[in-house]
Amino acid sequence: MARPAGRLGWGIADQGVSSITNFLVVFMVARSLGAVPFGAFSLAYVAYGFALNLSRGLSSYPLQVRYTGVDLTKWRKAVGESSGTALVTGIGTGIIVLAAGAVLGGNTRIALFALGLTLPGLLLQDSWRYAFFAQGRGSQAFINDTIWAAVQIPAMFALHHYNVRSVFWYIIAWAGAAVVAAAAGPLQTKVLPNLRGVRQWLVKHRDLGARYSASNLIASAAVQVRSSVVDGMLGLAVVGYVQAAGTLMGPFMVIFYGIGLVTVPEAVRVLKKSPSRLPLFCMVVSVGLGVAALCWGGFLLVALPRGLGNLMLGSIWRPTYVLVLPQVLAIVGGAFCSGASTGLGALGAARRMLRAAVISAIVALFCGVLGPILGGAVGTMIGTLIGTWISAVILWWELRGAMREHEIVSTTSKKTRLNRKNGRHRKI
Repeated sequence: MARPAGRLGWGIADQGVSSITNFLVVFMVARSLGAVPFGAFSLAYVAYGFALNLSRGLSSYPLQVRYTGVDLTKWRKAVGESSGTALVTGIGTGIIVLAAGAVLGGNTRIALFALGLTLPGLLLQDSWRYAFFAQGRGSQAFINDTIWAAVQIPAMFALHHYNVRSVFWYIIAWAGAAVVAAAAGPLQTKVLPNLRGVRQWLVKHRDLGARYSASNLIASAAVQVRSSVVDGMLGLAVVGYVQAAGTLMGPFMVIFYGIGLVTVPEAVRVLKKSPSRLPLFCMVVSVGLGVAALCWGGFLLVALPRGLGNLMLGSIWRPTYVLVLPQVLAIVGGAFCSGASTGLGALGAARRMLRAAVISAIVALFCGVLGPILGGAVGTMIGTLIGTWISAVILWWELRGAMREHEIVSTTSKKTRLNRKNGRHRKI
């Protein structure tokens, strides 16, 4: 098993490959097909995001919380049930997406049909990634995502070369490559998805799965609603500037999400060895990510006016430039959210995470509406910044409460074991 630094490196490398595959399909669809098919693809991608968050909450997150660092036999049994749950989730959400496509028409219909057919493989492939990181085998996750990229990239360029103009085939090339990678998962893990164990998995982890899924879906819905509000109030041009500011942070976000693949399993290991060090570990995650975000933001603030802005964004770099600083500060707030969420995840404090997600969504929507009213594009980013930092405070408060509960439970368990031991001695 790799050391922490090695596991961290594999997390970043794996996220880099995953980001490349996702970016490539977005780039190729936008460049090759035009606005209307790209809009249909964007809708399908949003549906994929919701299905992915549901699957991770039901299958992958409970696996990381409760089966990180366990022996190989327990891990394989858990992975069988977890991957089976992801596969069943993919089948169920795929049917829903196909039904939605049947109701709609045009490019949206064919985009949703392509997604619905491939969702089981997409969600299964993602579950293998989390399983590998739970066992400290990030290199295997990297290999699996590399298989995805190795199949997808030639397929994408073939479609472009033969002038294919259907969003259906671009989604099939992207998601079909994920299906190939998903099929490689059993060869790497020596585990087959256990469909018969899905019910047992859901029942066993019902205290985590439903709440994690709800937390994920609430957070995703809040982002989508906030984007729709900004679009409706300020127009597509402002949405484009905000999106461009986010794109500038793309290289850093690879690190951000890559570390996120590793932090919960690492926090579980810290909790098992020395529970009192968990808050310090979470703070190190937050500060480390926050400092990295500030460094990248500082580079952008210096380099964009010196030619990088025009090179990357063309004529829109000037209205985007004023959004960079609030965007960076919002991401620093996101770093502190990430650290606290890591601790809550390691503690299995799903109830507290759900409560934080609900409150944070309400705050985000309020700030997301107030920001555009008060200050246009800059106000939008400031609203996001304020909402993110309020969420960070909420999450750290919940982590503080979860640590107290864990200490009480641990103390009670120790006393119970001691009393039982003393009782046995008295009987002897």
